[in-house]
Amino acid sequence: MLLSAWRVLLGLLLPTLLAQGEAWQRGAAQARSSPKPALLRLSDHLLANYKKGVRPVRDWRTPTMVSIDVIIYAILSVDEKNQVLTTYIWYRQYWNDEFLQWNPEDFDNITKLSIPTDSIWVPDILINEFVDVGKSPNIPYVYVRHHGEVQNYKPLQVVTACSLDIYNFPFDVQNCSLTFTSWLHTIQDINISLWRLPEKVKVDKSVFMNQGEWELLGVLTQFREFSIESNDCYAEMKFYVVIRRRPLFYAVNLLLPSIFLMVMDIVGFYLPPDSGERVSFKITLLLGYSVFLIIVSDTLPATAIGTPLIGVYFVVCMALLVISLAETILIVRLVHKQDLQQPVPGWLRHLVLERIAVLLCLGEQSNSHRPSATSPATKAEDCSAMGNHCNHLGGARDLEKTPRGRGSPPPPPRDASLAVRGLLQELSAIRRFLEKCDESRQVARDWLRVGSVLDRLLFRIYLLAVLAYTATLVTLWSIWQYS
Repeated sequence: MLLSAWRVLLGLLLPTLLAQGEAWQRGAAQARSSPKPALLRLSDHLLANYKKGVRPVRDWRTPTMVSIDVIIYAILSVDEKNQVLTTYIWYRQYWNDEFLQWNPEDFDNITKLSIPTDSIWVPDILINEFVDVGKSPNIPYVYVRHHGEVQNYKPLQVVTACSLDIYNFPFDVQNCSLTFTSWLHTIQDINISLWRLPEKVKVDKSVFMNQGEWELLGVLTQFREFSIESNDCYAEMKFYVVIRRRPLFYAVNLLLPSIFLMVMDIVGFYLPPDSGERVSFKITLLLGYSVFLIIVSDTLPATAIGTPLIGVYFVVCMALLVISLAETILIVRLVHKQDLQQPVPGWLRHLVLERIAVLLCLGEQSNSHRPSATSPATKAEDCSAMGNHCNHLGGARDLEKTPRGRGSPPPPPRDASLAVRGLLQELSAIRRFLEKCDESRQVARDWLRVGSVLDRLLFRIYLLAVLAYTATLVTLWSIWQYS
């Protein structure tokens, strides 16, 4: 009974299959004998009953494997303020379309055909980091091979969001990602793979325009599956674009002028502390550095989340200039109009002229202080230096008291002794004035020595601070540049 049923069914279907086979053979023969060009006939044959709204698989359980590739052509701009990266890339993708297959022998051995992109199914693979539509040229065609492989090549201007770290500016390295994923289809429908090996993608700089501000270090790849809901899983391919800024322009236009101004500030310490030129010189440097910061403020990258280290460097240099000016004002105050000041206190003389001077290897800076009171030896020397004026005075007084003997000369007139006495008083006043002037000069010299020693001490401390700060920055920037 079952055998008879199969025979009846085969008898009914066999004529139909034979008729379809004959019709297909006649269509192929007509196609071979048709006067239409082979490309036109092939295009009509492929797109006659094609439905571009349906995923091109015969078994819906089979996912469509899309292989993608990215080649970086140029880095157009890096906007640190808005955290946006603009790149120009060559994007390639291919997939297998089971409804776009033909036998090359039936169509003049054509193995590859270009057809409009709008006429076939195209995967909805986008970049997640897109923030703006770039000015990309429109490529309206794709290549289709006879075994169903569809190749879609197109250049893209990509404007993407990127978390830019500008702390190391201008020696910064940025790592921005381009994430390709299907916006709608899960991994059960569309899966993503890498066209080339990751090693080849990483070192490929064949078309990169290497004359701009940024240098391409490499392109890293990573495949990942993620799920938004518990039942839906999506496939994504990440391309990490690693770029490094060329710092020469910023080093010449930002760092070198600042270094020159700081060197001139250090050289300004060699001006004499008792001259007013040092204060005016350092005020001029501070004013010039302020103008310099105003000029370079537009060049520095600005973000709301951080400040580059070079900005901190400029602020610290400004603070060092202010400290240098304050130190200069202090020293000038110590050594200016010393004759109006009190003598140097003993503790300050001992601390500065003996301890600090020896510590700084400045030699013996303290001299024996001239006493204010005149010693008896000094008085005796002064009297001997005056010649016989003291003897005359004493002799005149003795002559008045001593009785004149027979044959002794007459005493000098009283008016002459009064004149000598007045002259001696004038000389004594002049002597006291000169001693006072000498004491004032000695006080001035002491304060000048104190100011000089303190100036040397503060200068060396300032120089050590500047050198330590510079060495720290150079070390950090060297590590970042060659890391």
